Amino acid sequence: MRGPDQSRAGRAPSGAAPRGGGAAANAAGDGGSVLAALARSRRGFWGVALFSGVANVLMLTGPLFMLQVYDRVLSSRSMPTLAAIGLLATALYLAYALIDFARGRVLSRVADGLEDDLAPVAFRMEIADSFSGTRTAADGKPLADLGTVRRFLAGPAPLAMFDIPWVPLYLGVLAMLHWSLGLVGVVGALVVIVLAILTDKLTSRPMLTAARHGGAAVAVLDGARRSAEAITALGMVPSVVNLWGSERRAAIEAERASGDAGARIASASRAFRLFLQSAALALGAVLVIKHEATGGVMIASSITLGRALAPIDQIVAQWKAVAAARNAWRRLDARLSQNAAEPPRVTLPKPQGHLSLAGVVAAPPGVSRPVLQGINFSLAPGDGLGILGPSASGKSTLARLMVGLWRPLAGTVRLDGATLDQWNPDLLGRHIGYLPQDVELIGGTVRDCISRHAPDATDAKVIEAAQAAGAHDLILRLPNGYMTRLGLGGAALSGGQRQRIALARALYDNPPLIVLDEPNANLDQDGDAALTEAIQKARQRGSAVVVITHRPSAIAAVDRVLIVKDGRQVACGPKETVMRDMMQSNATPPKPGVHALEQRA
Repeated sequence: MRGPDQSRAGRAPSGAAPRGGGAAANAAGDGGSVLAALARSRRGFWGVALFSGVANVLMLTGPLFMLQVYDRVLSSRSMPTLAAIGLLATALYLAYALIDFARGRVLSRVADGLEDDLAPVAFRMEIADSFSGTRTAADGKPLADLGTVRRFLAGPAPLAMFDIPWVPLYLGVLAMLHWSLGLVGVVGALVVIVLAILTDKLTSRPMLTAARHGGAAVAVLDGARRSAEAITALGMVPSVVNLWGSERRAAIEAERASGDAGARIASASRAFRLFLQSAALALGAVLVIKHEATGGVMIASSITLGRALAPIDQIVAQWKAVAAARNAWRRLDARLSQNAAEPPRVTLPKPQGHLSLAGVVAAPPGVSRPVLQGINFSLAPGDGLGILGPSASGKSTLARLMVGLWRPLAGTVRLDGATLDQWNPDLLGRHIGYLPQDVELIGGTVRDCISRHAPDATDAKVIEAAQAAGAHDLILRLPNGYMTRLGLGGAALSGGQRQRIALARALYDNPPLIVLDEPNANLDQDGDAALTEAIQKARQRGSAVVVITHRPSAIAAVDRVLIVKDGRQVACGPKETVMRDMMQSNATPPKPGVHALEQRA
């Protein structure tokens, strides 16, 4: 019943970029860039450069072979000479094949190494983006961008780039054959380079537009998947399909415009290269007629010119992949620069559950206008606090602050005296039980889910958490009990079942701080009773428990209540006192200053 190892999500500060956390963040390398990560593979790049040099020298085999055949074999009619140079050329071509294969495989390994280094960081950024709400379609998805860069590095375009520095070698060989042939080669290379620059100018803007609309289409699709039941029941599917279709069509049109422009220039580049080779043959023929060159020079010059222009022509043909990789590289670089490696931290001892908020002012990431102001309270181990308030009063924002997902704009949130940013995000998460409003159970088995996919989880701890949440009997009734698989292809759970299992996950390993956001939203009467019992037992074990709700039935097992209205704390004290005051004022929370705030040092 062992579950797979899976890291917990990193946390994002309010108004700042998401934090990477731990060793995975450090994998971004010094300076937090793709280039810095690739720097660790510099030996691989030097190897590719060396192989490319040897490969390009070996590519002179063809012109030299033709030169020998036309100028030596045909004139001497010597079959032994032909056999000798033929065997030599065969050996050189085999050597070229092995070296070209080797450099391609080295680049493939470099690309795989880059993904191994940056994938954990990109994964954490994707998780942080899901609750930060500050990213747009234009920002791209880090994992997708990393995949684009990896595929580019493992493709043919980088090999062509390693061949470009050897273009002067071929031009020099042409000049050695005859200065006019060298001049034709230089002019041809300049023309092809201009065509490459023109390709970039004509395709870059449409490709950015296509990426933006493509990202928007993916966002619509993701939202539709999450809200599939609602949009189907409300008859919204046609409207959502039209919305998705409009973004998709815009992306396709932009891609078509970019592809058409690139294809026109690529076709022109190929045609020009063929024309130039024919022109070199014609010029060689003129030189032969004037007795300034031999027939071998005429043939060898055409082959050499084609090889000189081949890398540039190949890059033009691959420009769509080049531009996509460049845009993905830039987006990924921008994200990595904001996702600097976690600073070194002292490993703090396991907290006891002393939580305090002082002068807290908070807003969602990227928002400057506060949605919470003047929050002040403290909890000791074993305390239970119910947070009540109408919708949009800032209760869920307060929950995210207490578990370290967001940071306050002002004030402090402390656990056992340490602000939450003093904790390593992954280590902090092990000491917190959190049940968010929107319950999602990561794939794997029920056991894996409850144990938070911890590699060292024991069956005893998993069952203890399930029993504490009142979910043990519920789980045993599932098709395969604790080994029932969740996610795609797994068991379909009701909202109440998901919430009960998520509560067991929050209670796993007896965390000293437990924050439950609308924990009974999908529970029936039996579920409410099990929730109340779970909160009571958690408090008895010494955990500080915070229950955020707008249903008074959820706070049966707490001893204190905090009232939030319009983002402000309007009352905090013993449950009986606060609730009595609310009843006396016709269930309307008192205005700020009417009820004295109870503070605990």
